[in-house]
Amino acid sequence: MTIKADNRHLYLQVIDRLKKDIEDGQYKEKEKLPSEFDLAKQLGVSRATLREALRILEEENVIIRRHGVGTFVNAKPLFTSGIEQLNSVTNMIKHAGMEPGTIFLSSSFQGATDEDIRRFSLEEEEELVMVERVRTANGEPVVYCVDKMPSSVYPRKFTTDVNSLFQVLEQEENKRITYAVTQIEPVGYHERISPILNCEPESALLVLKQMHFDENDHPILYSVNYFRSDKFSFQVLRKRV
Repeated sequence: MTIKADNRHLYLQVIDRLKKDIEDGQYKEKEKLPSEFDLAKQLGVSRATLREALRILEEENVIIRRHGVGTFVNAKPLFTSGIEQLNSVTNMIKHAGMEPGTIFLSSSFQGATDEDIRRFSLEEEEELVMVERVRTANGEPVVYCVDKMPSSVYPRKFTTDVNSLFQVLEQEENKRITYAVTQIEPVGYHERISPILNCEPESALLVLKQMHFDENDHPILYSVNYFRSDKFSFQVLRKRV
């Protein structure tokens, strides 16, 4: 069955048709699509039209193309959150109906760099604590986390099995995080982190760099979190002004 049924550009019709076929289960998650030649023939369009549709679908993370292997249906993200909502990784995993967990990697005290001094408005001699962890959902690694905080606010009762830093900072140090300034960066395969998160070679990572502030506007926690892009989707609500 071809798709030439309306007056829109053919590549838009191809996009809608493939999305519908994926939603209907004709093509399942991580399943390989037919070759470009066969798919173009099935849809009754040129390979140039098909390639334009596939390019856009890849940009939308609906599919992933592996050079020399083929085109595959991407897995739908398990965790979706509005980026304007400050939510801990623990709560995001819980809201998806999954069990959050932590693989503790390391913690260390270190001298503050010039950038740290600027970020936290520190005295030069004040130390920072850096904590590295992998967050899991039902035992599967999904986020690699690096957290920095001044030693003066570091929770003394912090243990390696702590899931939510937000929670322990509030309960043990009376430091309630109320907002964060966030920078988002997409990155490709990371030589060290991607294998830890069991990423496919073609899978990208979403990096959220966040400075968290308490209710008195004091910077208390700087986080660099690497999210698997096949597991997490972030949305932004934008309003016209």
